[in-house]
Amino acid sequence: MNSLRVCNVLRKTAVNSDLLLRGFATSNVLNENHKCKVLVVGGGAGGCAVAAKLSSKLGQGKVIILEPAERHYYQPMFTLIGGGIKTLADSFQPMGKVLPTLAKWLQDSAAKFEPEKNTVYTSNGDKIEYELLLVAVGVQLNYDKIPGLVEALSIPKGKVCSNYSPKYVNRTFEALQAFKAGNAIFTFPNSPVKCPGAPQKILYIAEHYLRKSKKRQNATLIYNTSLPVLFGVKHYADALWKIVKNRNINVNLRTNLIEVLPGQNKAVFQNLDKPEEKITTDYEFLHVTPPMSAPDALASCKNLVMDTGFVDVNKDTLQHSKFNNVFAIGDCSGSPNSKTAASVAAQSQVVYKNMMSVINGHTPARIFDGYASCPLVTSYNTCIMAEFDYSLTPLETFPIDQSKERYTMYLMKKDLMPPLYWHLLLNGMWNGPGFARKLMHFKF
Repeated sequence: MNSLRVCNVLRKTAVNSDLLLRGFATSNVLNENHKCKVLVVGGGAGGCAVAAKLSSKLGQGKVIILEPAERHYYQPMFTLIGGGIKTLADSFQPMGKVLPTLAKWLQDSAAKFEPEKNTVYTSNGDKIEYELLLVAVGVQLNYDKIPGLVEALSIPKGKVCSNYSPKYVNRTFEALQAFKAGNAIFTFPNSPVKCPGAPQKILYIAEHYLRKSKKRQNATLIYNTSLPVLFGVKHYADALWKIVKNRNINVNLRTNLIEVLPGQNKAVFQNLDKPEEKITTDYEFLHVTPPMSAPDALASCKNLVMDTGFVDVNKDTLQHSKFNNVFAIGDCSGSPNSKTAASVAAQSQVVYKNMMSVINGHTPARIFDGYASCPLVTSYNTCIMAEFDYSLTPLETFPIDQSKERYTMYLMKKDLMPPLYWHLLLNGMWNGPGFARKLMHFKF
């Protein structure tokens, strides 16, 4: 009798457990349906800045921000972290702290865009219906596209590093400190990249570090870039060519990293003008800028993007070429400007004003001139402040020749720009230096 009673109890417990588990399973598929005036997909610099402006204007709960990350990184600082000038802890704040309080934060990512239905589906299966959409998802880092690279980056205290990810950025200064002699190689991939000056910045900082640590005479510095030029704007490229010549840095144009052999400390490069020609080079230090692309979820929505996977927008208004209620900002935009945080600042006011025009039934009229700024750090105390527009014509803020290396520009990069980013740009209060430029050049 006791055995029978025990069996009945066990059987009832199993049934109740099964019902409980099924109840949890059922609750997980009851996804939410959200509706909003404006949906901002992405909580990076562009998403934050425009969401702050829009939510302040439209009021509480009218803007939803879709962003999965716990942390918001000030990515322009990664170069300084790689050079041992700043720390990773300096570069981020909690996402909840930087997003505008009047907006609603959904901590999830976009899985599917349906612009024909004014709808975005999240990775967790939620549905978001919007009146206006701002795509601000940035770019995707494709470390896995280079065979052997992820393996090389996983080796503790290894010789391979990359400033582009918070996961790897600390490796750069560690590898510089451990370097003794041999080839120090820096790469620029055959793809669009965010902050296209960053692959060179760490090159110049590393060269200065090696000089300071008395290791320069034992090092061969090599910059292998897929581009046909050292820098896209001739005014600054001319100055950079002088720097690499004076510092005895070897530059190989149209040379693309295609494989890393971590067990052998070798890197394989392809001559892009002669694809059959491959060169294998030994390294004792290898800084890799990974190939980049639009995020997969965005690139798969062919109605939203160009063949490149980036959002198909009018380069002047940043409004979508087909869907009038869709805009894009920052790195994911197909506008032909350089992908930098400074571009985002200039774009933010244009996007905000043009989105408000659509809300009010008017045609967008604000024009983005393609402004970009790239503070080219050239040592531990100098910087070239490159500023230019769509036509790659210098668009300099200060009434001086900004192609020269200056300590003042280095201080701006290191000490002024981070608080400007955290306290003004992300709060929708910084629209780039356009007004200051007019004042300094007496163009009222």
